[in-house]
This record gives sequence, structure tokens and C-alpha cells, in this order.
Amino acid sequence: MTTRGIKVALAQRSPEPIDGTLESFAADVAATLTDHPGTGLIVYPEMHLCGTEHLPEDERPAALEAGAVRLDSEYVAALGAIAARHNVWLCPGSIGEIGTDGKFYNTQLLFAPNGELQATYRKMFPWRPFEPHVPGTHFTVHDLDSFTASDAANDAAASQPHGVVGLSICYDAWFPEHSRQLAWLGAELILNIVKTTSPDREQELILARANAITNQNVMASVNCAGPVGRGRSIVVGPEGFVIAEAGIGEETLTFTFTPNDVTEVRERGTMFSNRVWNQFTPDDAPVPLPMYNGQISPAEWAPPTRRP
Repeated sequence: MTTRGIKVALAQRSPEPIDGTLESFAADVAATLTDHPGTGLIVYPEMHLCGTEHLPEDERPAALEAGAVRLDSEYVAALGAIAARHNVWLCPGSIGEIGTDGKFYNTQLLFAPNGELQATYRKMFPWRPFEPHVPGTHFTVHDLDSFTASDAANDAAASQPHGVVGLSICYDAWFPEHSRQLAWLGAELILNIVKTTSPDREQELILARANAITNQNVMASVNCAGPVGRGRSIVVGPEGFVIAEAGIGEETLTFTFTPNDVTEVRERGTMFSNRVWNQFTPDDAPVPLPMYNGQISPAEWAPPTRRP
């Protein structure tokens, strides 16, 4: 199936204060889209709307939890309204979520162009012992099955898929099982939202390339800007080549994500050589994975194939 590209904007920004309003964020979304016309998906860093840097350090954990909301809250609805106002897919980063179980999660949000909350993901690997959140237990992928409502009204091709995104938060990228599982579930583009304030951003850039290479998909890692964060947001293609990389300060990286590029690499092999998703045949013996109390099943090794 032929799929259309979607223009993605990674908004490397300093965090918004957790005790502020959404006016500044809404203004930044509007300004970013004005500066980068044609954007179909805009992505912000981890906990972008939950900045506590202006507070004394010992007050920050309590402020994070006090600012957490439920997914059916007016706050989340207001974020969806921003997406609808501009008719774009919007990942506003992650927020503090109080689940129906009463637990405190770091949760990534993805809104459709009509403002509906389409997908959520709870960070599976909080950066312990520094982060107070409870780990999530479910992987999330989602089809970008339309571009914008106006396109859909005027262009029959807009109903064609724009690819599958996998949701990922910061430290998740350090665990290869995470990106591998997202790819197996069908993710062609992984949105790894980040709030790295520590000096290990250099290692994360290597991990972004490694995860792209080993899974043959696109990795987009958007970090918060200095002086709070270490910046250097990055986009890596399915063969591991850097498509775009930011500096330290506030800036916007844009690129066009086309699922066919991922399909092509997986079919012909990385550098016309390595086809990792074709490693096994159905007749190969299962490979035990005692660490996980499981196994690699050759018959189920490859991710799903996009079908017409």
C-alpha cells in the first residue's frame, strides 16, 4: 500500500511551570505551526507542562503529584481542544496522571486532529530512584490513520494510513526490550519524549541510533531545552543515519515521516545487507529466554505487515 508522508515537528522547549496555565503552551503550538506550515504532528518533551525547576528542590516531588490529573479531567480536554483548534496530531509530552487505581503515573498523551485523546502510555521504566512515578505495564502503538480533517474532505488519499507510531518516554530507550516490542507491535516511528537534565545525553544519542538500526524503524527523541535540559533532540532513520539533530537551546526539528521508507529498508535490508526481521523461519526451533520466563517463537518473530 502506498502511504503519504506526514510532516512532524519536534518542539525542543524549556518546561512550562506546573502551576501555570495552558495559555503559554497554546501560544507556542500556534507559533510553531505558523513557523512550520504543513505540520501534521507536533511533539513536545517529557513532562513539558510539569516544570518544577522554579520551586525549592525538596518541594518538587510533592508539587508533581499535586499537579497530577485524571485522563477524563478538564485539563486533558483543554489539551485536546488545542489539537482541534489547529487540526493536527498533538503529543504535548507527558503529564502526571492519577489512575483509576489511585496510583501516580508519568503518562504520554496523543491527541487526534479532532481533539480526541487517541492514545496514552504510562512510562514503563521510571528513572529510579529519582522519579516518584509508578511504572506502567502496557505498550502503546497507534495508527496515524488520517492527516487532517480538511485533507479528508478534499483528498481521498488522506484516508490512507500515515504509519504507526509507538509511544516511549525517556529512560525507556535504555531498555532494548522496549523499542523491540514496539516495533514488533507494528511501530514504524517511535516518539521517545525526553527530559534529560543529566550529563548522559551523549549516550542517549547512541541509543537512538542503535534502537533505529536494530529494529529498522524511525526514532524521534525530543528532549527539553537548556538551561533545564541537555537538548540535542534527534531524528534517526531506519538504517541508523541521523536525519536531524538540534543544539542545546530552544528550536524545532522537522522531518517528513513516510512509512514506505521503513518498509523498503526491512524488505531490502539495512545497507542492502541485514534483514533482522527475516532472521528466523517457521521451522526453526524456539529460542528460550530464561530471563523473561519465555522464548522467541520463530513463527511469530516478525512484526505485522501493512496490508491493503
